[in-house]
Amino acid sequence: MARQNHPSGFRVKFKIKFEVHCGIVATRTSSGSRKTTTARRAGTTRALRADGAETRRHILDTAGRVYAEKGFARTTSKEVCARAGVNMAAVNYHFGGKDGLYEAVLVEAHRQIVSLDELQAIADSDADAAHKLRSVIGHLVGLATQAAGPWGVRVLIQELSAPSPLAPALIKRAVQPKARLILGLVGEIIGLPPDHPVVQRALAFAVLPCAVLVLLPRHLRGRVLPALDADPAALLDDLMRYELAGLAALAKEHRGRR
Repeated sequence: MARQNHPSGFRVKFKIKFEVHCGIVATRTSSGSRKTTTARRAGTTRALRADGAETRRHILDTAGRVYAEKGFARTTSKEVCARAGVNMAAVNYHFGGKDGLYEAVLVEAHRQIVSLDELQAIADSDADAAHKLRSVIGHLVGLATQAAGPWGVRVLIQELSAPSPLAPALIKRAVQPKARLILGLVGEIIGLPPDHPVVQRALAFAVLPCAVLVLLPRHLRGRVLPALDADPAALLDDLMRYELAGLAALAKEHRGRR
Protein backbone atom coordinates (compact mmCIF):
# COMPACT_ATOMS: atom_id res chain seq x y z
CA MET A 1 0.00 0.00 0.00
CA ALA A 2 1.38 3.38 -0.93
CA ARG A 3 2.35 5.59 2.00
CA GLN A 4 0.14 8.66 2.33
CA ASN A 5 2.08 11.79 3.28
CA HIS A 6 0.52 14.87 4.84
CA PRO A 7 1.33 18.16 3.18
CA SER A 8 4.28 19.91 4.81
CA GLY A 9 2.05 22.87 5.57
CA PHE A 10 -0.04 20.68 7.88
CA ARG A 11 3.01 19.85 10.00
CA VAL A 12 3.99 23.51 10.27
CA LYS A 13 0.48 24.61 11.24
CA PHE A 14 0.20 21.82 13.80
CA LYS A 15 3.54 22.76 15.34
CA ILE A 16 2.64 26.43 15.58
CA LYS A 17 -0.76 25.62 17.11
CA PHE A 18 0.89 23.26 19.61
CA GLU A 19 3.34 25.97 20.65
CA VAL A 20 0.59 28.56 21.12
CA HIS A 21 -1.62 26.09 22.99
CA CYS A 22 1.17 25.26 25.42
CA GLY A 23 2.36 28.82 25.84
CA ILE A 24 5.83 28.22 24.46
CA VAL A 25 7.65 31.27 23.21
CA ALA A 26 9.01 30.65 19.69
CA THR A 27 11.61 32.78 17.91
CA ARG A 28 13.26 32.70 14.50
CA THR A 29 17.00 33.10 14.00
CA SER A 30 18.52 35.17 11.19
CA SER A 31 19.24 31.96 9.28
CA GLY A 32 15.55 31.09 9.34
CA SER A 33 15.84 28.10 11.65
CA ARG A 34 13.38 27.90 14.53
CA LYS A 35 14.32 27.60 18.13
CA THR A 36 12.03 27.33 21.15
CA THR A 37 12.80 28.36 24.67
CA THR A 38 10.70 27.82 27.73
CA ALA A 39 9.75 31.03 29.48
CA ARG A 40 11.67 32.32 32.48
CA ARG A 41 9.80 33.58 35.48
CA ALA A 42 11.50 35.23 38.46
CA GLY A 43 14.86 34.22 37.07
CA THR A 44 14.07 30.52 37.23
CA THR A 45 13.46 28.38 34.15
CA ARG A 46 10.28 26.39 34.49
CA ALA A 47 8.89 24.32 31.67
CA LEU A 48 5.17 24.78 31.22
CA ARG A 49 3.24 21.55 30.97
CA ALA A 50 1.99 20.63 27.54
CA ASP A 51 -1.49 20.53 29.01
CA GLY A 52 -3.81 23.26 27.78
CA ALA A 53 -5.81 23.40 31.01
CA GLU A 54 -2.66 23.82 33.08
CA THR A 55 -1.33 26.51 30.77
CA ARG A 56 -4.62 28.39 31.02
CA ARG A 57 -4.60 28.11 34.80
CA HIS A 58 -1.01 29.35 34.95
CA ILE A 59 -1.80 32.41 32.82
CA LEU A 60 -4.95 33.13 34.84
CA ASP A 61 -3.16 32.86 38.19
CA THR A 62 -0.27 35.04 37.03
CA ALA A 63 -2.60 37.67 35.57
CA GLY A 64 -4.66 37.68 38.78
CA ARG A 65 -1.60 38.54 40.84
CA VAL A 66 -0.60 41.33 38.46
CA TYR A 67 -4.11 42.82 38.38
CA ALA A 68 -4.24 42.55 42.19
CA GLU A 69 -1.14 44.75 42.34
CA LYS A 70 -1.98 47.28 39.65
CA GLY A 71 -5.64 47.10 38.67
CA PHE A 72 -7.04 46.93 35.17
CA ALA A 73 -5.95 50.31 33.80
CA ARG A 74 -2.28 50.06 34.77
CA THR A 75 -1.73 46.43 33.77
CA THR A 76 -0.45 45.62 30.30
CA SER A 77 -0.69 42.39 28.38
CA LYS A 78 3.05 42.58 27.85
CA GLU A 79 3.71 42.47 31.58
CA VAL A 80 1.31 39.57 32.13
CA CYS A 81 2.96 37.62 29.32
CA ALA A 82 6.44 38.36 30.65
CA ARG A 83 5.58 37.19 34.16
CA ALA A 84 3.75 34.11 32.93
CA GLY A 85 6.47 33.27 30.41
CA VAL A 86 4.09 33.02 27.46
CA ASN A 87 3.50 34.95 24.27
CA MET A 88 0.42 37.00 23.47
CA ALA A 89 -0.72 34.28 21.10
CA ALA A 90 -1.22 31.99 24.10
CA VAL A 91 -3.36 34.62 25.85
CA ASN A 92 -5.42 35.06 22.69
CA TYR A 93 -5.79 31.30 22.29
CA HIS A 94 -7.05 30.68 25.83
CA PHE A 95 -8.89 33.94 26.58
CA GLY A 96 -9.44 35.79 23.31
CA GLY A 97 -7.34 38.80 24.32
CA LYS A 98 -6.76 41.16 27.25
CA ASP A 99 -10.45 41.83 27.95
CA GLY A 100 -11.26 38.14 27.94
CA LEU A 101 -8.37 37.46 30.30
CA TYR A 102 -9.43 40.16 32.74
CA GLU A 103 -13.03 38.97 32.66
CA ALA A 104 -11.80 35.49 33.58
CA VAL A 105 -9.69 37.03 36.36
CA LEU A 106 -12.73 38.83 37.79
CA VAL A 107 -14.87 35.69 37.75
CA GLU A 108 -12.07 33.68 39.39
CA ALA A 109 -11.56 36.44 41.98
CA HIS A 110 -15.22 36.23 42.95
CA ARG A 111 -15.00 32.43 43.04
CA GLN A 112 -12.16 32.75 45.54
CA ILE A 113 -14.52 34.66 47.83
CA VAL A 114 -17.25 32.03 47.52
CA SER A 115 -17.95 29.66 44.67
CA LEU A 116 -21.32 28.93 43.12
CA ASP A 117 -20.78 25.23 43.81
CA GLU A 118 -20.27 25.95 47.53
CA LEU A 119 -23.43 28.01 47.71
CA GLN A 120 -25.40 25.42 45.76
CA ALA A 121 -24.25 22.68 48.14
CA ILE A 122 -25.38 24.77 51.11
CA ALA A 123 -28.74 25.52 49.47
CA ASP A 124 -29.29 21.84 48.66
CA SER A 125 -28.48 20.62 52.18
CA ASP A 126 -31.11 19.36 54.63
CA ALA A 127 -30.54 22.20 57.11
CA ASP A 128 -33.17 24.87 57.69
CA ALA A 129 -32.79 28.24 56.02
CA ALA A 130 -31.34 29.94 59.11
CA HIS A 131 -28.56 27.35 59.42
CA LYS A 132 -27.90 27.59 55.69
CA LEU A 133 -27.49 31.35 56.00
CA ARG A 134 -25.15 30.79 58.95
CA SER A 135 -23.02 28.52 56.75
CA VAL A 136 -22.76 31.26 54.13
CA ILE A 137 -21.94 33.98 56.66
CA GLY A 138 -19.54 31.66 58.46
CA HIS A 139 -17.65 31.05 55.23
CA LEU A 140 -17.24 34.79 54.68
CA VAL A 141 -16.22 35.46 58.28
CA GLY A 142 -13.63 32.70 58.03
CA LEU A 143 -12.21 34.24 54.87
CA ALA A 144 -12.17 37.72 56.40
CA THR A 145 -10.26 36.60 59.49
CA GLN A 146 -7.59 34.62 57.65
CA ALA A 147 -4.03 35.83 58.10
CA ALA A 148 -3.66 36.27 54.34
CA GLY A 149 -6.50 36.20 51.84
CA PRO A 150 -6.36 35.07 48.19
CA TRP A 151 -5.37 37.45 45.40
CA GLY A 152 -8.99 37.61 44.35
CA VAL A 153 -9.79 39.88 47.30
CA ARG A 154 -7.24 42.45 46.13
CA VAL A 155 -8.50 42.21 42.54
CA LEU A 156 -12.04 43.03 43.67
CA ILE A 157 -10.79 45.93 45.80
CA GLN A 158 -9.04 47.31 42.72
CA GLU A 159 -12.19 46.82 40.63
CA LEU A 160 -14.44 48.51 43.19
CA SER A 161 -12.11 51.50 43.51
CA ALA A 162 -11.94 51.97 39.72
CA PRO A 163 -14.60 49.97 37.87
CA SER A 164 -13.48 48.62 34.50
CA PRO A 165 -15.58 48.07 31.36
CA LEU A 166 -15.71 44.39 32.36
CA ALA A 167 -17.63 45.05 35.60
CA PRO A 168 -21.03 44.17 34.01
CA ALA A 169 -19.62 40.78 33.00
CA LEU A 170 -18.61 40.14 36.61
CA ILE A 171 -22.13 40.98 37.79
CA LYS A 172 -23.76 38.77 35.17
CA ARG A 173 -21.46 35.75 35.40
CA ALA A 174 -20.58 35.68 39.10
CA VAL A 175 -22.64 37.97 41.30
CA GLN A 176 -26.18 37.42 40.03
CA PRO A 177 -26.20 33.59 40.10
CA LYS A 178 -24.94 33.59 43.69
CA ALA A 179 -27.29 36.38 44.76
CA ARG A 180 -30.26 34.35 43.52
CA LEU A 181 -29.32 31.46 45.81
CA ILE A 182 -28.91 33.68 48.88
CA LEU A 183 -32.13 35.55 48.05
CA GLY A 184 -33.86 32.19 48.23
CA LEU A 185 -32.48 31.57 51.74
CA VAL A 186 -33.39 35.04 53.00
CA GLY A 187 -36.84 34.83 51.44
CA GLU A 188 -37.45 31.49 53.12
CA ILE A 189 -36.52 32.94 56.51
CA ILE A 190 -38.77 35.99 56.08
CA GLY A 191 -41.56 34.06 54.37
CA LEU A 192 -41.59 36.18 51.21
CA PRO A 193 -40.69 35.37 47.60
CA PRO A 194 -37.08 35.99 46.55
CA ASP A 195 -38.01 38.81 44.17
CA HIS A 196 -39.88 40.76 46.87
CA PRO A 197 -38.33 44.20 47.55
CA VAL A 198 -38.12 43.44 51.28
CA VAL A 199 -36.08 40.31 50.58
CA GLN A 200 -33.72 42.23 48.32
CA ARG A 201 -33.17 44.88 50.99
CA ALA A 202 -32.72 42.18 53.60
CA LEU A 203 -30.04 40.51 51.49
CA ALA A 204 -28.12 43.78 51.42
CA PHE A 205 -28.40 44.07 55.21
CA ALA A 206 -27.19 40.48 55.62
CA VAL A 207 -24.32 40.41 53.15
CA LEU A 208 -22.88 43.94 53.14
CA PRO A 209 -21.36 43.67 56.65
CA CYS A 210 -19.58 40.51 55.50
CA ALA A 211 -18.41 42.19 52.30
CA VAL A 212 -16.90 45.00 54.35
CA LEU A 213 -15.11 42.47 56.55
CA VAL A 214 -13.71 40.62 53.54
CA LEU A 215 -12.68 43.65 51.49
CA LEU A 216 -11.41 45.96 54.25
CA PRO A 217 -7.74 45.08 54.82
CA ARG A 218 -7.28 43.32 58.13
CA HIS A 219 -4.44 45.54 59.34
CA LEU A 220 -6.58 48.63 58.81
CA ARG A 221 -9.74 47.45 60.54
CA GLY A 222 -7.59 46.09 63.35
CA ARG A 223 -6.49 49.61 64.23
CA VAL A 224 -10.10 50.62 64.84
CA LEU A 225 -11.82 47.39 65.94
CA PRO A 226 -9.13 44.88 67.00
CA ALA A 227 -11.71 42.61 68.68
CA LEU A 228 -13.18 41.66 65.29
CA ASP A 229 -10.32 39.30 64.52
CA ALA A 230 -9.56 38.24 68.07
CA ASP A 231 -12.42 35.72 68.27
CA PRO A 232 -13.91 34.72 64.87
CA ALA A 233 -16.37 32.28 66.49
CA ALA A 234 -17.80 35.01 68.73
CA LEU A 235 -17.91 37.37 65.76
CA LEU A 236 -19.98 34.85 63.79
CA ASP A 237 -22.33 34.18 66.72
CA ASP A 238 -23.01 37.87 67.33
CA LEU A 239 -23.37 38.61 63.63
CA MET A 240 -25.97 35.84 63.26
CA ARG A 241 -27.91 37.06 66.32
CA TYR A 242 -27.98 40.52 64.79
CA GLU A 243 -29.03 39.30 61.35
CA LEU A 244 -31.65 36.77 62.46
CA ALA A 245 -33.23 39.28 64.82
CA GLY A 246 -33.43 41.78 62.01
CA LEU A 247 -34.90 39.24 59.61
CA ALA A 248 -37.45 38.19 62.23
CA ALA A 249 -38.50 41.81 62.67
CA LEU A 250 -38.88 42.22 58.91
CA ALA A 251 -40.92 39.02 58.74
CA LYS A 252 -43.25 40.17 61.52
CA GLU A 253 -43.72 43.57 59.94
CA HIS A 254 -44.31 42.53 56.36
CA ARG A 255 -46.13 39.22 56.65
CA GLY A 256 -49.08 41.08 58.14
CA ARG A 257 -49.30 43.29 55.04
CA ARG A 258 -49.71 40.43 52.61
